[in-house]
Amino acid sequence: MAGIVQFENVGLRYGHGDEVLRDLSFTLAAGEFYFLTGASGAGKTSLLKLLYLAQRPSRGVIRLFGTDVVTLPRARMPGFRRRIGVVYQDFRLVPHLSIADNVALPLRIAGVLESEVRDAVREMLAWVGLSHRADARPPTLSGGEQQRVAIARAVIGRPELLVADEPTGNVDEAMAERLMQLFGSLNGLGTTVVVATHDLTLLNRIKAAQMMRIVDGQLHDPTGALRFPPGRGAA
Repeated sequence: MAGIVQFENVGLRYGHGDEVLRDLSFTLAAGEFYFLTGASGAGKTSLLKLLYLAQRPSRGVIRLFGTDVVTLPRARMPGFRRRIGVVYQDFRLVPHLSIADNVALPLRIAGVLESEVRDAVREMLAWVGLSHRADARPPTLSGGEQQRVAIARAVIGRPELLVADEPTGNVDEAMAERLMQLFGSLNGLGTTVVVATHDLTLLNRIKAAQMMRIVDGQLHDPTGALRFPPGRGAA
């Protein structure tokens, strides 16, 4: 399959410190499911930030959907971000909006008809088990419920690329299974999925998933998931 994500000699540092990511060169195939693993502090979240365009690299080239996003004009960035769904570790829900309105945000920003928005939100809240909390505000929800709202918001627009940072960290095992089924269904529709996780048991929940491993800021490929240039990516 074609590459939806391409990194070439990418490095990232914050301020004047050492690089937290270095020499990343790989391709993610469109329509595949990837798990990103690694110890705390290894660089998983930093790599995800590059994927969902929250951070520009210190060096190298990043192409998303065939376009160099490092040199992309700022005015075109919002359009690219709408093609990417993101599940953040800290949820980033809008506290004064209802749960239904939080989930609806991506569709309303994209200009979807309100009748279609309502139907899609109703279906998504039912899937994550929160139909009964549609009118609630985020501060009244538990951490696990907020996580489910964040996931519903990230996937409701069927993004081309879904990036999730520890998406099952605040839910029980049964809900983790249900959410992984949701990610798997979205992947089956063609979305490329990248899930960062400490929980290696998740790898068994998506049979077609492949694993990437980040160690001290460098990416390794223990299962042959990636396409590396010659001489790179040996685990």
